[in-house]
Amino acid sequence: MVYINTATSVSMKIILLSIFLILSGCLARPVIVKTDDESHTRQSLEIEQSVLQTAKTGDWLVIRGYRATDNLVSYATGLPISHAGIYDAESRQIIEAEAQGVHISTLQEFVDKSYRLLIIRPRWRSNENAGLAWNNARRLVGSDYDLLGTLGFNYPSKYYCSELAVSVYKQWYSGKEKFPKIIKPGELYLYGEILYDSLPRDEI
Repeated sequence: MVYINTATSVSMKIILLSIFLILSGCLARPVIVKTDDESHTRQSLEIEQSVLQTAKTGDWLVIRGYRATDNLVSYATGLPISHAGIYDAESRQIIEAEAQGVHISTLQEFVDKSYRLLIIRPRWRSNENAGLAWNNARRLVGSDYDLLGTLGFNYPSKYYCSELAVSVYKQWYSGKEKFPKIIKPGELYLYGEILYDSLPRDEI
């Protein structure tokens, strides 16, 4: 039994070291670089207006971001999407899980860090439960980020972004859901309907 625990500990250290090395490489050579110019500001305003016109409380805003961690997620999953959050139309806020934990961002902040943004309506969302789903997300604000969850280890009191997005609807699951060990942000469309796609900023 002691040998198994020691082996598990060594395996975890190797995994964490690998993540550190990958992140270091991403920091040195990001795939997508944000440029602070008039074009970025104009595009952000256009995307923000589209969200205000289309998204409803409880919808997911799913993005490809600019940061090294976004590059890492895209590398690891082989998908062009890297992050997700839950939207509230009344406050224009997003609840998301990042390295600092589960927290609230403004719509403007969320759009500004988005190279591409999709609005996805979760299959479990309804006009009746949308506010309750948002309240579920609010109760999780302050929770720790589930780093090991992104590697397939389950820590119920911690959340990574797409895990958080799906979990706030848990009480409305049909009972037939079969989720993979790791819920990828780029595959959230499998659990809902895409209502809007800004396309990559280079193509706007």
